[in-house]
Amino acid sequence: MARTVTEKRRIFRDLHRSGCFVIPNPWDIGSARLLEGMGFAALASTSSGFAWTRGRPDNGVARDDVLAHLTELAAAVDVPINADFESGFAREPDEVAANVTRAIATGVAGLSIEDRAPDRGLFDRALAIERIAAAHRAIAASGEDVLLVARTEGLLDDPQAVSVAIDRLVAFAEAGADVLFAPGVTEKADIAAMVRAVAPKPVNVLVLRPNMRVAEFAELGVRRLSVGGGLARVAWAAVTATAEALRQGDLSGLAQGLPARQLNGMFATRPPA
Repeated sequence: MARTVTEKRRIFRDLHRSGCFVIPNPWDIGSARLLEGMGFAALASTSSGFAWTRGRPDNGVARDDVLAHLTELAAAVDVPINADFESGFAREPDEVAANVTRAIATGVAGLSIEDRAPDRGLFDRALAIERIAAAHRAIAASGEDVLLVARTEGLLDDPQAVSVAIDRLVAFAEAGADVLFAPGVTEKADIAAMVRAVAPKPVNVLVLRPNMRVAEFAELGVRRLSVGGGLARVAWAAVTATAEALRQGDLSGLAQGLPARQLNGMFATRPPA
């Protein structure tokens, strides 16, 4: 029997209570069902991975198209979906809140809000905090048990600005965020400092250096690990390499693909999304 949205949201919150789990990022229904079938307990959308399926750059897809994508993902699998909701598709707090309400209606179990607009710097600290507070109020008003993930993006531009990132995460936690996330943090000492600063609230880390194992992140107190567009980049790299070989007249790369029978069998028992 398929899980209800309420059940998936409860499961998602329970996952954040202890331990460390990997939450991979599918970019469409097929990749979501593949990852679910492999046994992952929860999944997260990826703005970049989805945008590339539309022939667009990251942050280049309109809000309503993202909402439709989230609705499809949430309905396609029986595991919780965390939405990469970019910057909330708005600047002002009340508009962010309205869009969060729309995102909740897609059936996702969690959603993240970034503290900068595409191709611009970080929002002013006070505005960034109020945006998270507004998102928190929207979730509370909905009566739905949706996790709010607050992201600060500064480390992607300045990897040394760890203290600024921690300051924002602490403020976001106080404003009502359930999970804290600073993409770009890579050093163990910095990760541990973030975990301590926002404890007992959980921290998500984006895996940028694959030389660390899950157990090492767990020892630092990290609650969940995401990969962003990492899996989508691997897929695009495989297609690009194989297609380039085809262009050069080499057909051997096609033998490396999964057999059609295996893929058909993987999806045959699933109802249409």
